[in-house]
Amino acid sequence: MLIIMDRGATDAQIDAVIHRIRDAGLSEHVSRGVERTIIGAIGDERKLEADMFELLPGVEQAIHIVKQYKIVAREWHRDDTVIDIGGVKLGGSSVQVIGGPCSVETQEQMQLAARYTHEAGCKLMRGGAFKPRTSPYTFQGLGVKGLEYFRNAAQQYKLPIVTELMDVRMLDTFMEWDVDVIQIGTRNMQNFDLLKEVGKVNKPVILKRGMSATISEWLMSAEYIAAGGNHNIIFCERGIRTFETAYRNVLDVTAIPVLKRETHLPVIVDPSHAGGKSWMVPALARAAVAAGADGLLVEMHPNPCEAWCDADQALTPQELKDLNQTLAAIAGALGRTLNG
Repeated sequence: MLIIMDRGATDAQIDAVIHRIRDAGLSEHVSRGVERTIIGAIGDERKLEADMFELLPGVEQAIHIVKQYKIVAREWHRDDTVIDIGGVKLGGSSVQVIGGPCSVETQEQMQLAARYTHEAGCKLMRGGAFKPRTSPYTFQGLGVKGLEYFRNAAQQYKLPIVTELMDVRMLDTFMEWDVDVIQIGTRNMQNFDLLKEVGKVNKPVILKRGMSATISEWLMSAEYIAAGGNHNIIFCERGIRTFETAYRNVLDVTAIPVLKRETHLPVIVDPSHAGGKSWMVPALARAAVAAGADGLLVEMHPNPCEAWCDADQALTPQELKDLNQTLAAIAGALGRTLNG
């Protein structure tokens, strides 16, 4: 950390900063210029907060020079991390499309969804047993019964399942049903108690970006999970909230290369929740793969017109199959494989 002193800072004020650095277990380097004195804190600066110094007399500004997130940062882990999900590799040279319905509705619906997901070439399946909804009067998911339907359908095609955990009290239930990938939704990106608990389990975690979260806040949320011991984290860009009203959310394609630069962990995209309309999904999905995404979360329903949740953004089984063929060509042009 660099502590920049005011132009007229006294020796006593400089000494006060030095004592605070030493009290935190770090050492200091003092550089006295013609107009400014700059004090460098040498050691693990993650022990320091800017407020520790900026409230002291004579201090103009305190600046971190090392990223606050360490485990998830690429500077500490140069190679891309590839996450094994029941034998399916996510990251590296393969791009995975995770297909399936927004919500689990009936056993018959899930049987068909699993079949069509498999026939489209997907190796992973998504589905919501617990649904966070804006209105308390809309369908909230089937709960534990939904996990049962989901597991029964997916296991016929050996599809690892991805589903959202909303409440830390349900974590044990998720473990009992052997959920392959735990999804943390946008509304829970900064539910730090929940993040700490999923950090203690040996399951891959998809961490969706909050609607108004910065990249730094998103990375720090991932660090909460990693700090607990679980390093199998997958970032998911799902669109952010802006002033625009022409579509549901703004897909931040720029976040993909930025994250790939900042972290070694896989980055996937949810084009379904970004656009909110099925006709937008293929274009957004193509853009995501072209920008370097390691995977996609794509909603597909056996009969979108009858979907209980987010019907407008669900693809038909044929549309998912057609999309995968197009994405395979884009991935191939980049030296990658689709659903490998």
